[in-house]
Amino acid sequence: MHLTIRNMYKLKIIGATVRPGRQGPLIIEWVATQAEAHGAFQVEVLDLQTLNLPLMDEPAHPALRQYTHAHTKQWSAKIEEADAFIFVTAEYNFSYPAPLQNALEYLVHEWGYKAAGIVSYGGVSAGTRAWNTLKSDLPSYRVVPLVEAVNIPFFTHFIEDGQFVPNEVTTAAMVTVLQELARWTKALLALRQPDLQTAE
Repeated sequence: MHLTIRNMYKLKIIGATVRPGRQGPLIIEWVATQAEAHGAFQVEVLDLQTLNLPLMDEPAHPALRQYTHAHTKQWSAKIEEADAFIFVTAEYNFSYPAPLQNALEYLVHEWGYKAAGIVSYGGVSAGTRAWNTLKSDLPSYRVVPLVEAVNIPFFTHFIEDGQFVPNEVTTAAMVTVLQELARWTKALLALRQPDLQTAE
């Protein structure tokens, strides 16, 4: 079954943290490996630290798509080509990090009618407050957030020799997210057909 749909959907895994010393890339690497093994996705990691988007600096509202900066045009192209997303986020001050909010706000139409899974991590809360806030914000961009999620408590306990090594519960949750993401992505493709899109 999976072999017939390999690389069918373009999945962008977006890493939300940018601070020095962050551990997020270890989790992102694990998520990307799991997504590639699933078989339904062509995977690309978009690391906000590497992209280094400045605070939103376009003179026109993003709904107009009148971009003037190269970094905006490049970001737009990456999100436009995506079929689905997985956001990998820590929890900062009971929410998700500001660089991710900034990255979201750069664009409007490019996000639309695509599904998103969320992988959150933290201490005792497992990043669930960041997950909940992000899940609440995504519909504003016409992104469909999955109910299913991966929430990792005390995530540093699962880092061994520079790798993220999750337990069976976390691994099973990731499998469920990927299965649901493939299902929703297939369903939402119809909503992105040109004859259903309004003029921008």
